[in-house]
Amino acid sequence: MNRRSFIKLAAGGAGVLALSRLIVPGQAVAAEHIEKISKSNAEWKKLLTPEQYYVLREEGTERPFTSPLNHETRNGMFMCVACGLELFPSKYKYESGTGWPSFYDVLSGHVETNTDFRLILPRTEYHCARCGGHQGHVFKEGPPPTGLRYCNNGVALKFIPGNA
Repeated sequence: MNRRSFIKLAAGGAGVLALSRLIVPGQAVAAEHIEKISKSNAEWKKLLTPEQYYVLREEGTERPFTSPLNHETRNGMFMCVACGLELFPSKYKYESGTGWPSFYDVLSGHVETNTDFRLILPRTEYHCARCGGHQGHVFKEGPPPTGLRYCNNGVALKFIPGNA
């Protein structure tokens, strides 16, 4: 190995290490108490709107600032629109300015995470622990007490007002 190759290798490794501190590790959260549901693509297409299907089943992203849930401030629960699993009590919601509903925490065990490399740089995506529907990505740039930002597609959620 010559000096130039070594420098490129070292710089690349340093970049990966630095980047890894910016993302949340992509480990799966144990959700053994949540019964999984499985449906065929055809069944999901009958239950979901085309935009919901694109986000939840094809891991798409809705356009920012398009969800009415961005402005939802009432007490209640944000749930997976596909299966109804409770994900975020309204007390976890905050205004991130990103254009998507954002939360600083999630109900324990109600999402599962993995690492997404679709934009080349790794990101941690999360899915509903019951139906596997793609919800969004989590970043280490949120407010206290967790320092996390669960950036959710509004079309993947439904809101039920009430005490949460």
